[in-house]
Amino acid sequence: MPSALRLDPDRLFPADQAVRTVARALFAHAEKLPIISPHGHTDPAWFAIDAPFEDATSLFLWPDHYVLRMLYSQGIGFDRLGIAGGKPATSDRRAVWKLFAENYFLFRGTPSRSWLDHAFATIFGIEVRLEAATADLYYDTIGEALSKPQFRPRSLFKRFNIEALATTEGANDPLLHHDKIKKEWGGNVVTTFRPDGVVDPDNAEFANGVAQLGEITKENTATWKGYLKALANRRAFFRAHGATATDHGHPTPRTADLTPAECQGLLDRALSGRLAAGEAELFRAQMLTEMALMSCEDGMVMQIHPGAWRNHNRALLDAYGRDRGADIPMRVSYVDMLKPLLDKVGNRADLTIILFTLDESNYARELAPLAGHYPCLRLGPAWWFHDSPEGMMRFRRQTTETAGFYNTVGFNDDTRAFFSIPARHDVARRVDCAYLAELVTTHRLGEDEAAEIAVSLAYKLPKAAYKL
Repeated sequence: MPSALRLDPDRLFPADQAVRTVARALFAHAEKLPIISPHGHTDPAWFAIDAPFEDATSLFLWPDHYVLRMLYSQGIGFDRLGIAGGKPATSDRRAVWKLFAENYFLFRGTPSRSWLDHAFATIFGIEVRLEAATADLYYDTIGEALSKPQFRPRSLFKRFNIEALATTEGANDPLLHHDKIKKEWGGNVVTTFRPDGVVDPDNAEFANGVAQLGEITKENTATWKGYLKALANRRAFFRAHGATATDHGHPTPRTADLTPAECQGLLDRALSGRLAAGEAELFRAQMLTEMALMSCEDGMVMQIHPGAWRNHNRALLDAYGRDRGADIPMRVSYVDMLKPLLDKVGNRADLTIILFTLDESNYARELAPLAGHYPCLRLGPAWWFHDSPEGMMRFRRQTTETAGFYNTVGFNDDTRAFFSIPARHDVARRVDCAYLAELVTTHRLGEDEAAEIAVSLAYKLPKAAYKL
């Protein structure tokens, strides 16, 4: 007999009954607030075309690097999962789903299990756990649902109570899907400007990307002045399509303040492939400073997402392509690396730079003190590997006493998995209410104040920080 799938209404709340009662009351203020999803990687084509999703395997398994990395870590090769040559290849998707179901126990205790169970129960109404014996039931139930109009992307956007959602596109993207969304549908889906491909000389397509940037903007991107003008041009193009933010996924948060002549020399060497050791990092560092200066001019919110050694498994990258779950967190430093940028713009209250980290040791030592001082800095939520109940609680415990709540920006789900968005926001709201309940029951905060903060963290802060 399959085990029941049941989401406990008090999940993630403290075990102590008195604290749990307060957490439950606080959650009532935040639970049904609209979702602000100001930074993520959902595909704008979903909302532009509004085509049905295909099946359980292509929806929940193949695009999810959290799922892929866990299965791979247990010796389940990508070929067995139906992935070959960098893209899904098998025609027997049901067989792949059965393999996933047989190994679903591997996800016990992980955020992925919470997100997936939430989607299975609340979106598809499934009442038994996923396991080998229920694999076909899941596959058929999900497949049948996806064929219905109410499970198309635009309908789900409304069902999920999403007020605003931002996707992320590269600097040279023509944003045609966003044009179609704006013309044909009223959903508030905007883009985010991510210039990594044309500011990172370590990217194999850097030179081609910069050349294309020049062609699009009709600027001479072989000159430092023309290169910056071209980037400013594209930022304006993105703003015209609703963008309010930029995103920078650099390996480190290093910044620099070089002379124009030094910058031109770096650009020359970058475009010709002659950079010396360390110069690619210096180029990226200068570009973070340049992007901050541009944000001072055009008002775009700047996000810095450093600290990931991307595609760490070389053999996996060569065989299956990028974004297959082989990204690993690294140690990073903020106090010294951000100093050149902060010397130029740190005291500006009209600039917002949101900092993220994969190195949790930075929370109390560097990030909270920095955000608790510099007017331009805010802290993004627990991110990626730390987008979890324990990670979110560690973030609050280590940053609140120094930075407070209002130097953070609430929650953003930063996901490619559209169906996980309600689950991720539900987790974040529950954890924040659990933390706030502790402050109330230890008499550090009034319950009325905690209720205000719960609403701010879930809705008001992300909406204000990202200008949505």
